[in-house]
Amino acid sequence: MRILLWHVHGSWTTAFVRGRHDYVVPVLPDRGPDGVGRARTWDWPASVVERTPTQLRDEPIDVVILQRPSELELVRTWLGRHPGTELPALYLEHNTPEERPCTQRHPLADRADIPIVHVTRFNELCWDNGVARTQVIEHGIIDPGPRYTGEHAAGAVVVNEPLRRGRTVGADLIPAFAVDGPIDIFGMQTKQFVHSLANDRVTAYEDLFSQDRMHAELSRRRVYLHPMRWTSLGLSLIEAMQLAMPVVVLAATDAVSAVPPDAGVLSTDLDVLRAGFRLFLNEPEVARAAGTHARAAAIASYGLERFLRDWDQLLDGLIGKG
Repeated sequence: MRILLWHVHGSWTTAFVRGRHDYVVPVLPDRGPDGVGRARTWDWPASVVERTPTQLRDEPIDVVILQRPSELELVRTWLGRHPGTELPALYLEHNTPEERPCTQRHPLADRADIPIVHVTRFNELCWDNGVARTQVIEHGIIDPGPRYTGEHAAGAVVVNEPLRRGRTVGADLIPAFAVDGPIDIFGMQTKQFVHSLANDRVTAYEDLFSQDRMHAELSRRRVYLHPMRWTSLGLSLIEAMQLAMPVVVLAATDAVSAVPPDAGVLSTDLDVLRAGFRLFLNEPEVARAAGTHARAAAIASYGLERFLRDWDQLLDGLIGKG
């Protein structure tokens, strides 16, 4: 099967392209949002090829996976085919609704010909999906291995643009945890956020690590902190769990399904979360035991084999109906 998809979400795509298909990603000279092309900080197989808009006109695409509303028009313009009618299509929804948590209508809610695939059951529940068919295929992760050492008594947070996203990603909560111990923040545009805090216990790691390097750095930290209020289930949380890190997690969105009690601390009570954070920082053996449970849970629920099998079943069914 030859699948067209845009390089929108690098971590998710890195798992998806490990399947048995051929994958086509659009590329533009400036490698902007509509044509990023192949990943440069993730390891993708040779089955992922780049094509320019001109080349796509003659490319034998079997199915397109849409991830942004604007891609509907790009398919029509670049391929000369209408997604959903002339070309089998799915819409992959990575996110929770941004404007209204319970009443926001999905951009494809009026399309009965393009199913919406949600990455969590919580997302499916919160979006108004209208007449569109929906399915949930939960994340899959390429197992990074149990690399946890916890040698550095600090918390780790992975978040992009914390200053802009603010309360949504729990950026305002980080100073409270920094009272209890140092926090290292990894992600894009983190230096500006840390500068705004003027807190010498919070350090930004904004450099573009490879995925392997990121995992190595996370594994050295004693505990993974996930303070997000309103985002989809972050792949970084699952990756940290598979690394065998203990986790301290705000009990919001689908995190309540992903994190079992023995994997760390899950609560909406900041005092409870801070107590758990202090416990793991000060008790390395307790932290290690929780991390062992976290890894087992993440491997069982978010393994790559299950993820690819679920996608194969959905794609085979869609092409068969087409």
